[in-house]
Amino acid sequence: MSKIEPTLAAPMAPSRIDFAAVLARQSERDARIAALRPANKERLFDGLTAAGITHVTVSFDGYGDSGQVESIGAWSGETAVDFPATEIAYAALTWDHPEVEMRQLSLEDVVEQLAYDFLSDTHGGWENNDGAYGEFCFDAAARCIHLEFNERFTSSELYTHDF
Repeated sequence: MSKIEPTLAAPMAPSRIDFAAVLARQSERDARIAALRPANKERLFDGLTAAGITHVTVSFDGYGDSGQVESIGAWSGETAVDFPATEIAYAALTWDHPEVEMRQLSLEDVVEQLAYDFLSDTHGGWENNDGAYGEFCFDAAARCIHLEFNERFTSSELYTHDF
């Protein structure tokens, strides 16, 4: 009788990653980012008001694992206006640096960044599969941001019959 060698590979060694620690670090990072958002919004609304912009609209669309902002429009009352060349401070965290980084961004860039941030916070994965579309309204007078979000999905209904 001969010895037969196993044909299956040896099982993988247990993971040495402390997933609880990874999730705790991510949760702490998310909290730090959320804490930066109110001041970023205030600086944006101050900048929009100083420029005479009453509101900004941002439309977005995404599906099939790809999504983007389609348009950003600035308004003074009912009149479309151009964004001024004004830059404001925007506080951010980057993946490779633990400290808050202050960036100088245009008003339009801050609007776009906040729109992506809020989409990620409220509807993470909005661009996947059937995707979603919608519009933000940044109301400078009310100092609030309104989101209308339309989620797409494929539906299927099963009917069975026995005759």
